[in-house]
Amino acid sequence: MAWLLLFSVFIISTCGLVYELIAGALASYLLGDSITQFSTVIGVYLFSMGIGSFLSKYAKKNLVLLFIEVEILIAIVGGSSSAILFLVFEHVTSFRIILYALVSITGTLVGLEIPILMRILKDKFQFQDLVSQVFTFDYVGALIASLLFPLILVPHLGLIRTSFFFGILNVLVAIWAIKMVAREKKWGQGLFIFALFTLAYLIIGFSFGDRILETAEASSFQDKVIYSASSQYQRIVATQGKQDFRLFLNGNLQFSTKDEYRYHEALVHPGLASIANPKSVLILGGGDGLAAREVLKYPSVESITLVDLDGHMTKLFKNNSLLTRFNLDSLNSPKVQVINDDAFLWIKSTNQQFDFAVIDFPDPSNFSLGKLYSLSFYRALAKKIRAGGKVVVQSTSPYFARKSYWIVVNTLKEAGFKTAPYHVNVPSFGEWGFVIGVRTDATTGNAQNIHDAQNSYEGYSFPKSLPTGLRFLDLANLKTLFEFPIDMAELNTPVNRLNNQILVRTFDEEWSKVVSH
Repeated sequence: MAWLLLFSVFIISTCGLVYELIAGALASYLLGDSITQFSTVIGVYLFSMGIGSFLSKYAKKNLVLLFIEVEILIAIVGGSSSAILFLVFEHVTSFRIILYALVSITGTLVGLEIPILMRILKDKFQFQDLVSQVFTFDYVGALIASLLFPLILVPHLGLIRTSFFFGILNVLVAIWAIKMVAREKKWGQGLFIFALFTLAYLIIGFSFGDRILETAEASSFQDKVIYSASSQYQRIVATQGKQDFRLFLNGNLQFSTKDEYRYHEALVHPGLASIANPKSVLILGGGDGLAAREVLKYPSVESITLVDLDGHMTKLFKNNSLLTRFNLDSLNSPKVQVINDDAFLWIKSTNQQFDFAVIDFPDPSNFSLGKLYSLSFYRALAKKIRAGGKVVVQSTSPYFARKSYWIVVNTLKEAGFKTAPYHVNVPSFGEWGFVIGVRTDATTGNAQNIHDAQNSYEGYSFPKSLPTGLRFLDLANLKTLFEFPIDMAELNTPVNRLNNQILVRTFDEEWSKVVSH
């Protein structure tokens, strides 16, 4: 039995870390700024574990009873936590209080587990063996949890069902302990019945986890949710309204079919149309295939390499008939090669050269995205662009996040590109910014300062023609996109480097002000 108790250390340590990861991931999904959310959640959780460990010294007797009660309580609180947080998010103004209260309660209970279990086992092992065995199982459980969580649990179960599942494991440990050592005690039968009711509750919650999430998301989105799934990297939700279809990633709007053509025409054509007979195009991000749809309007393009981290996303937009209608089946074109990889690593490893690159990443709301807007990344990108080639970067809003926008522009410039900033109004987002980077001799140290206010902008020459059939962009309004009013005009900003990530902090500060108003 002692070894079975030790094995329970493995189970409960795995459960404990999973609850911590769920809280951090869920806070990042609902509140954004993943670094801050994970840091604060982990900090509060570990502090609460310390409190639990401290409180364990006041347990003087009935340690087995206390251990069983703690396991059942963890099963209830930890198992229910993600469902509670999803359901209350849209209906309370003090969401963070509820979040950190659940984290604190779970952490305190988890902090009680190991000290109590060690005291139960103290007569079964010598002290040095006991400490060694307990912490070995504890750390191995933590490793297993950290591997299972991103690779299997989130993609296949989702956050709500994962928390219920590990709640079930906790209560099973309690039931096993009751059957082994406490079934015949006077409090054993009552506790056993309570544990069975808890198990039934958690199984029901697990079974209806997807429906709970659908209910929560239905209150979060104005229109009917017609598709939702969790990939290894993000939560994907699609809604259908009377006038449009919308795609959300981690709760953030990615596009509306009502006006996405404005965004994607502005993203692709000002740069690509200015290149004579482009043949090879790189798209980084853009897993929805909408940028690829625009690139395919150029007959001279022979190959499009699309690199997007999330294979679930690209597979969805390759195979779902509703979505392929919007991207005109672009990802199934024989000209398009889809690669699911981290763009930061891929751009440094590839030997390919391109005439044009479309950089269509999500906004730099966290450090993992911020690295894709860094000087290091743009310098690596410059080496993959042929002389005379161009890149275009979606660069957030120069109106709502003016300083962030110009950080992107100035970082691209520091990487050796001649830059041509511009913006467009997309009704779903407001004023949105882009910047074209021109791969001139400046990238090798011999700058050519080409500037003709009528036909070019710092090395960028306005195209003489555009593809037919565009819904928004034409040669007349193209030049107006490069004109910035005073409230969006250029700012002198620092460069976004990997070691400072100034863009992420600036972006968070600027958009927080927008949300608060």
